[in-house]
Amino acid sequence: MIELKHVNKAYEGVKAVSDVSLTLEEGQVFGLVGTNGAGKSTLLRLIDGILQPDGGEILVDQEPVYDNPSVREKLFFIPDEPYFFPGSRASDMKKWYRDIYPAFDSSRFDKLVSDFGLDPRRRIRQYSKGMRRQLAVLCGICAGTPYLLCDETMDGLDPVMRQAVKSLLAGEMEERGVTPILSSHNLRELEDICDRVGLLHQGGILLSQEIADMKLNLQKIQCVFDGSVPEEIPGIQAVTHESRGRLHTYVVRGSREEAEAAFGAYSYVFFEILNLSLEEVFILETEAVGYDVKKFILG
Repeated sequence: MIELKHVNKAYEGVKAVSDVSLTLEEGQVFGLVGTNGAGKSTLLRLIDGILQPDGGEILVDQEPVYDNPSVREKLFFIPDEPYFFPGSRASDMKKWYRDIYPAFDSSRFDKLVSDFGLDPRRRIRQYSKGMRRQLAVLCGICAGTPYLLCDETMDGLDPVMRQAVKSLLAGEMEERGVTPILSSHNLRELEDICDRVGLLHQGGILLSQEIADMKLNLQKIQCVFDGSVPEEIPGIQAVTHESRGRLHTYVVRGSREEAEAAFGAYSYVFFEILNLSLEEVFILETEAVGYDVKKFILG
């Protein structure tokens, strides 16, 4: 389990991470999403022990992570821009990680490099961006760590490779109980593979919930009233209300049952409750705290 307790980090007086508290349970895929400059990469580096927090505490299996080599052996961080030694080949990185991570599986690494079509004789600098990302993922998978931190790892991979990486992560979770923590701008992708998601905004956590629970508390309703349109719907909190002609679209907080009860007092020509996507939830939660989501390009 990874625990963050009131963690802060600033660069030259500008807060990158502000009073973040999170508990990341073992065996779950945790997705970290946020606006540009929200602090996702900084937070992952803090969890990995690369950076020291200015305040607060980060524990991995109840031990502090910073300046603690035995704990850092449990974590593998795949950065947004993977680094490889100048002039190195895949075999050189295998030897390097084998010295750092006692559980590194060399034979599996060789097989996966071959399966992914990565030429072990070529210099890594000759690989494409997507191939370098694939190699970084393979290094992380074969390191044998219980926690895998992935910063925008799917970015730059084609759809086939994305699916291959997802399958690898799923296999590691089933066989070894690996806990992946993924940051991404691609909300649809996180929705497919994550059990829990944290929304990061201006260095702070807006919310951290199971994806299923998050959606259960927001309902999207489309309806055409049979008669006059009420100014408000008593008994339910409307987050948004839009109309196009006679069609009205509401997003309300509460359970499906609460929404049905509140709207049940009216007559309709048409009425339905729709599922919200993670992208729609993200937009609603960021707009609720005053972020101009129109300046942010999703996924």
